[in-house]
Amino acid sequence: MPRRPFLALALALPLAAGHAEARRLGSLEFTPCTLPGSGAVAAVEAQCSTLSVPEDRAAPGGRTIELAIAWVPASTEADPDPVFFLAGGPGQGARASYPSVAPAFADVLRSRHVILVDQRGTGGSNPLACRDAEGRNRFGPEEDLRPEAARAFAEACLASLSARADVRHYTTTDAVADLEAVRQALGAERINLYGGSYGTRVAQQYAKTHPKQTRTVVLDSVVPNRLVLGNEHAKNLQAALAAQFARCEADAACAGRLPEPMATLARVQADLARPGRAPVAFRHPTTGERREAVPAPGHLALLLRMYSYSPLTTTLLPVLLAQADAGDYAPLLAQATLLEESLGEQIMHGMQLSVSCSEDGDGLAADPADAGTVLGTGFIEFMRAQCEAWPRGQRPDDFRAPLTGGLPVLAISGEFDPVTPPRYGEEVIAGLPNGRHLVLKGQGHTPIGVGCMPKLFAQFLETADARGLDARCLERLAPLPPGTGLHGWEP
Repeated sequence: MPRRPFLALALALPLAAGHAEARRLGSLEFTPCTLPGSGAVAAVEAQCSTLSVPEDRAAPGGRTIELAIAWVPASTEADPDPVFFLAGGPGQGARASYPSVAPAFADVLRSRHVILVDQRGTGGSNPLACRDAEGRNRFGPEEDLRPEAARAFAEACLASLSARADVRHYTTTDAVADLEAVRQALGAERINLYGGSYGTRVAQQYAKTHPKQTRTVVLDSVVPNRLVLGNEHAKNLQAALAAQFARCEADAACAGRLPEPMATLARVQADLARPGRAPVAFRHPTTGERREAVPAPGHLALLLRMYSYSPLTTTLLPVLLAQADAGDYAPLLAQATLLEESLGEQIMHGMQLSVSCSEDGDGLAADPADAGTVLGTGFIEFMRAQCEAWPRGQRPDDFRAPLTGGLPVLAISGEFDPVTPPRYGEEVIAGLPNGRHLVLKGQGHTPIGVGCMPKLFAQFLETADARGLDARCLERLAPLPPGTGLHGWEP
């Protein structure tokens, strides 16, 4: 079938000399921009625009938000239904997140435009950053998990934002209405949705609300609608660590150098719980600056949780635990510092609190069975304390209802995902007759770019037939060998 041009694809508007050429999609005018990468991640050339929307749709004459939008054009004449990229978090901006997964969209871009909308409260859409006294964008003091510290931080953040935002209107439901406004502005009759992690919640809520405007849905690391975000984090992480550490015990080289990682973890947890610990000197991992910090359970929880998202960084965990068990906390502190600083500028924690407290706050409940896990029950208590100080928006009555109907849906899970395990994907797909769930062996969180998955992704968008995909190429995936040192695994 011949492709139809999407809105008279990229009408060029000549500007005055010395100015970049503008292009138009629907009613939106775009100008060239660059989405910066970082480290080994390449920058992405795009077209950028904005769309003004009411902060409170019940008061359309009130304050507005300028939604930051980027368009990554197709390499050929495009099909009429673009792909909307929905970022995770909650709290990540789509434009900043996209470059790290851009290679997975290479085949998609042969026939479709990709649209990136910074969700309200993130990126360039009135970002709700929570900054401490030093100007750092933080969720709270990672080394201090006391509820009173969490509440004080949330109160200070709210006070800093109240002049420019009513934080009750930065929920998933508000974001869904924004996406629909962007779709209408672009003039696209239907759109394809890709959501990663928390973005899968946004995708499901949009598809439930606007099924006729949704062509296909891709859910990468699935969050079921019924899930109270946070309640299962502790047990999911503990199960993923146990599964990964069991691989070390089954590997002769790893078991010989790093025996019983779970037992090592328990000893380190007990050591960090001791009161009156002395500060430890370490080098900042990027600047080399000498620093001191008191090792705390929060440092360990941050490191284990975030490093277990990726198979590569997961291989380092038994090594870092063995060093800490031997009394050397400098490597753990250095890596935790790197994570805290890099994640701080990626996540807009005010927006995260608006989403989490409005949608999940009344369901947060600590499970006594989680005591003794890495996150323990303190993670829930920390979140509840922040939500006590944070105003809550509206949550629709059917918010927890599952996505149903005949929409084509492709769900993707990583075998060792520590936050959205494969059982979540199975749960969501069970009620979708045109859905399919693919579990990628040995992989972690948001594995859209692994192996042949990008090609399957593009094929699904082309055919809108998840069940017809030939996914045998995924059988070639295998877990990385367990790490035995800071330089990786045995050759």
